[in-house]
Amino acid sequence: MPAHRHLVPSRAAKGHLTLDEAALRHWGHELGRTANPPLIITLTGDLGVGKTTLAQSICRGYGVEDEITSPTYALVHEYRAAKSPVFHIDLYRLDSPDQLTNLGWDEIVSSRALVLVEWPERAGARLPDDHLPIDLDYTPEDPTRRILLAG
Repeated sequence: MPAHRHLVPSRAAKGHLTLDEAALRHWGHELGRTANPPLIITLTGDLGVGKTTLAQSICRGYGVEDEITSPTYALVHEYRAAKSPVFHIDLYRLDSPDQLTNLGWDEIVSSRALVLVEWPERAGARLPDDHLPIDLDYTPEDPTRRILLAG
């Protein structure tokens, strides 16, 4: 979504930031604060890299006041915020994109909501092209920091 691409700070070398957890949380909070629905944000990265931490921060910035937990086993959590509903989806346990139908995928991604999707590659061709991709990776030289690529 072009309107949100400005969120990658201009000082980011080669289009990425290296952040510790506090900075990652702050960045996510600011993204959530400035986000407007409908918006689909995809979060990609290895297990434990911080996708759920970032999703929680985005939700907080967006105005979600409820406890925000990982949807690993429930697959979808829905939260309320003043701007719109928020759907936090974790596709890790899906075997095929066909299983998205049982989650109400088509209704969710076409709704006027903020949609956060972890493990979006498991949605295959059913992932809308019009989304904001965010990739997280470990920094080889410092296990307390993460590389963030957005847009």
